[in-house]
Amino acid sequence: MIADQFELHIEAIIFCASEPISLGEMQVGLEEHYETVFSEELLKEAVQKLMAKYNLPQFSFGLTEIGGGYQFLTKPAFQPSVGAILKQKVKKRLSTAAMETLSIIAYKQPVTKPDLEKIRGVNCDYAIQKLLEKELIVIAGKSESPGRPVLYATSKKFMDYFGINHLGELPELKELAEEPNSIGEAKT
Repeated sequence: MIADQFELHIEAIIFCASEPISLGEMQVGLEEHYETVFSEELLKEAVQKLMAKYNLPQFSFGLTEIGGGYQFLTKPAFQPSVGAILKQKVKKRLSTAAMETLSIIAYKQPVTKPDLEKIRGVNCDYAIQKLLEKELIVIAGKSESPGRPVLYATSKKFMDYFGINHLGELPELKELAEEPNSIGEAKT
């Protein structure tokens, strides 16, 4: 029974993992399920068989060793069409209003809705709602100002979405408008 289903369980584990999964992580799950101990060599052999299987031309994706683990990835020949679809989805995801609101939150966090609206000059209810739904921002507490408005900050998903590890990697803000010169004063 174990031999019949072993590779299928490994395949399912790798398929369900959202990031590369190591042999050790697979081993823990399989040993718990089967209530027996498996050698890392046996796991590696099964993974190699799956890699050979998905290397065949009838599959548009393959099993790849990456980042200290294994993950299913689209084969290079199919990346242009998949990339085009993903690019369309990304464009649809955030409106200009949402991007403006998210930018303000990223640079000013934690920030309240009244502060956001003061900066943007418009109501931000819908943009905040969409950003919360997409989990790009989180509620970071309440302000001590009158009325105790909610404070918003960026989330871990924001970091992943924009491919950064910490807020220090955000591009530096440049002043958009310089103060006008007074008549007779030289610009410094």
